[in-house]
Order: sequence, then structure tokens, then C-alpha cells
Amino acid sequence: MILTTTVQIALGMMTLALLLNLWRLMRGPDTSDRILALDTLYINTIALMVLIGIYFDRQAYFEIALILAMMGFVGTAALCKYQLRGDIIE
Repeated sequence: MILTTTVQIALGMMTLALLLNLWRLMRGPDTSDRILALDTLYINTIALMVLIGIYFDRQAYFEIALILAMMGFVGTAALCKYQLRGDIIE
């Protein structure tokens, strides 16, 4: 009972955080702010997948969270390298 209520409240907060991240991603004043917003969006999506996995008691959501973490790391590293050097592959 308490776990269900807590997870539902956390899901609502994470949804709000995702919407605020999308706002910063669309409105960011420069590219570095948008990259940071995208990285934060990945982190919040990972947290959302973990919360959904706890709520529905399914292991697949945790595996999805791991895949998102790997994709987020590679994507953020590639975008930062592109911003610094103008090329991803040397």
C-alpha cells in the first residue's frame, strides 16, 4: 500500500521533471545547455523505467533502463566530442 502510493508520487514527479527537461531542451540558449538537458533527460528516463519496473514488478524495465544508460552515455560523449572538435570520428 505505502510502496504503491510512493511509487505513484515518484512517477508524477519524474513526469514533471521530464517535461521540464524537454522545455530546456527546446528552449536552451546554446548547444551546451541542450546537451546537458538531453543528458538529464536520459537520466530521468532511466529513473522512470526503474520506477515503472518496481510498480509493475517486471524485470524487463530494468533491462531497458540499462540499455538507455548505455545509449545515453555514448550519445552524450559523441555530442560533446562533436561540439569540441567538430568531428566525431578521428
